[in-house]
Amino acid sequence: MALAGLSAVFLFEMLDNSILNVALPTIGRQLHASTTALQWVTGAYAVAFGGLMLAFGALADRFGRRRIMIIGLALLGAASLATAFVTTADQLIAVRVATGIAAAMTTPGSMALAFRLFDSDRLRVSATTLISTVGLVGLAIGPTAGGLVLAVAPWQVLLLVNVPIAVLAILGVRFGIAADDPAGLHRDPIDGAGALLGTATIVLALVAPTLFVHDGTGSWLPWVTAAAAAACALLFLLRERSARHPLLDLRLVAHPLVSGGLAFKAAAGLATAGLGYLVTLQLQLDWGWPPALAALGMLPQVVVLIAGGAFINPFVRRVGLDRAAWISASVVVGGLAVYALFGRHGYAWVAVALMLVAAGMRVVGVVAGVNVLRGLPENRTTIGAALTDTAAEVTSGAGIALTGTILAALFTGSIATTHWTARQTAEFRTATTIAGLTITALAAALVAWGILRTRDRAATAGQPAAGAPPVRAAG
Repeated sequence: MALAGLSAVFLFEMLDNSILNVALPTIGRQLHASTTALQWVTGAYAVAFGGLMLAFGALADRFGRRRIMIIGLALLGAASLATAFVTTADQLIAVRVATGIAAAMTTPGSMALAFRLFDSDRLRVSATTLISTVGLVGLAIGPTAGGLVLAVAPWQVLLLVNVPIAVLAILGVRFGIAADDPAGLHRDPIDGAGALLGTATIVLALVAPTLFVHDGTGSWLPWVTAAAAAACALLFLLRERSARHPLLDLRLVAHPLVSGGLAFKAAAGLATAGLGYLVTLQLQLDWGWPPALAALGMLPQVVVLIAGGAFINPFVRRVGLDRAAWISASVVVGGLAVYALFGRHGYAWVAVALMLVAAGMRVVGVVAGVNVLRGLPENRTTIGAALTDTAAEVTSGAGIALTGTILAALFTGSIATTHWTARQTAEFRTATTIAGLTITALAAALVAWGILRTRDRAATAGQPAAGAPPVRAAG
């Protein structure tokens, strides 16, 4: 029952944006929304979700993981019901902000509670694999289901589907998971200043890539936003180093399991977002595929993401948690490199790249998160899960921003025009190669850092770095 409830939480996260994207043209027509307003229909959710995860993770570790999750699920149900009364784009954006807040309250808790349900690392990996598989099924079927629903029902139905999902999750969490043991929570005061600076850092870091893609590198606003994000990040680090009760204890983040897991997760987020952005543009703009055919072109990735869940446990048992993390992250980087070097030579290479990245991401998404929580004290697991999700969110945004910036710098004219000249085609393919190789290099650097941290842990523990059975950290 507990796993059913936690799976429903992750299903909501994966299904929500994928099913909504299909309805954006319909929403734009019915609500008379501008292009910017439509962009914020999805962007508002991502910013609220990514920006508040750390703060709510800290609150959950302080006041109770199950309690915060149930409150968040109730907010999710209420925000979804409010969709039925939306009449303007601004109202819909407000609903999406509330939905993002609900996701920030619930998503990190699903990982933390799944981790705490079991004492065995093998069962923890199994539970996390099950939860993520349910979510990925939602991600895969979301666009198709959304299109079918729109043929017979208004677009509001697509968001009202969150109501029964929220009810299922509340029942599963309420009756399947015991109330939080006070001994498993910390009693430190909440670092309000740290929470404010951390939220500002992440929000600005998520908004900046959108501004770079939308306004271009010639505008001052994206650069000011990026600089403000960097300044807030510096202030956040200074605050966390000096605070008596920091929101995020940097000494815990420095633990090899934690820093290594975050590096692997960040590398996967960077590579996956960059690849998805480049392939989408290539299939539709360079090769002229219609949207439906382009969606089928992404099918190899979807198939591997869903089917790959069956191979995670055997793979982890064979090589160990630590080694599984860096191998899978390396496969993600390798898939991106295949695309950067050979993707322009035909769809077969694109399909190979998509499958490699999906296979690596399927494993690292589970294993890196489990490793991060293994390296943290039991009373800090929710903020650890939030930190893992935040790392993926921020680097995904960075991957899209970097590829968009390189394309804008090397492609002359409007990239959305229907008929490119021979020169524009050559510029696009050059830009794609450069962007792919740049992201590959950055992701490879993150993986190398993660491997070094993992080896540091192995050396400290007196454990072989490869192939040994996983050892649970004492926290």
